[in-house]
Amino acid sequence: MRVFLTTYGCQANERDSETILGLLAQMGYEKTNEESKADLILLNTCSIRDKAEQKVFSYLGTLKQYKKAKPDLVIGLCGCMAQETDMGDLIRQRAPQVDFILGTHRLHRLPEMIRNALGGAGFQADQEETTEIVEALPSVRPYRFKALINITFGCDHFCSYCIVPYVRGRERSRRMEDILAESRLRVEEGAKELQFLGQNVNAYGKAQGHAGPYGSFADLLVQAEKIDGLERIRFLTSHPRDFAEDLIQVIAESRKVARHIHLPVQSGSNRILRSMNRGYDRETYLALTEGIRRQIPDVTLTTDIIVGFPGESDEDLQDTLDLLNQVGFGSAFTFMYSPRKGTPAAKMDKQIPLQEKRKRLQAVMEVQQANNLRVHQSLIGKELRVLAENWEDGLLSGRAEGNQLTYFAGEAGETGKFHQVRITKARIWTLEGESCGHG
Repeated sequence: MRVFLTTYGCQANERDSETILGLLAQMGYEKTNEESKADLILLNTCSIRDKAEQKVFSYLGTLKQYKKAKPDLVIGLCGCMAQETDMGDLIRQRAPQVDFILGTHRLHRLPEMIRNALGGAGFQADQEETTEIVEALPSVRPYRFKALINITFGCDHFCSYCIVPYVRGRERSRRMEDILAESRLRVEEGAKELQFLGQNVNAYGKAQGHAGPYGSFADLLVQAEKIDGLERIRFLTSHPRDFAEDLIQVIAESRKVARHIHLPVQSGSNRILRSMNRGYDRETYLALTEGIRRQIPDVTLTTDIIVGFPGESDEDLQDTLDLLNQVGFGSAFTFMYSPRKGTPAAKMDKQIPLQEKRKRLQAVMEVQQANNLRVHQSLIGKELRVLAENWEDGLLSGRAEGNQLTYFAGEAGETGKFHQVRITKARIWTLEGESCGHG
């Protein structure tokens, strides 16, 4: 039996897809890259922006032909879209070829849903919310030498534009011993780099008062560093309002935690930050980044920016541009604000026209691309430690300590190894260099 799986969205969805493939492997499924050869087609979806949802519905429309040609084909919708309250009815209306939807809280039920569909159960929808965390689920990972590790699920911050708390649920943390056990297992399987994942990793254990089997995120990093054979630790994503002083100190003193912190600011305007319900102001954010750089001078800071938020003025946009230049981010993910049904921001007055949002996005991108290049040019002549991940046409590529995508000449068999790379050329999005040997 063959499964075709397509994944949308963030690293959390990528990690869920690893679990999906692990569960399916236990059922005897093999992965295929051709829909026409599949017995099961699964979409692991994202709903952070309306555009992402429309892409999914458009793709579902193309699957009708496969269902018609193979009536016993099973089609399932997983991920954040599947968790939306009205999605069951919407799927019945717009995509009746779908056999089931399975929300983000109950992924372990996937085999049962598939067996039910094969048995002719009709349309199924499991959108039940739960605080339960099911441990020890199988996974199939694309890389042997690196691994994604969930440490928290959900979010408690309720930013006014964000649907995540509604589809991923309230914040809940895994027990530290379970995280460390999985981390050790991945290292034993060959992983040299781990990336801890959460909507807000800084809040790890916060709901439990950092007590008992949880601790704080700083505590977790200290314990993870002790794992023999583990060479690098990354994490994603951090929320500025929970970035504690002890975490900065732990990273500064660590030999294994990468000198890269993704710290979404979203806007440089205090007025817009309040409207977004971000829980900090411009001054607090700048003080945090200055404190980080003071203790970790070689850190690379990256961020997220939203333009065109309801009510954003030219002055608000200029505040954002000024902040980009003041911090000097190594890179930034930039987005036009997209209204999400069910969030407070979708009902706000003074929605910005699409054409104006595009204009503002271009202004932000121009400023940030200049910053990207400036930061990258400062690395010319330096040696960076790069984990080679891919090889193509004589070139290895991987991420340096600061998460810069770096290319250098090498052999195909050199993937999965750390290299010392002397940087010779800087571009807006990438670096190029020469290998100085393994490091």
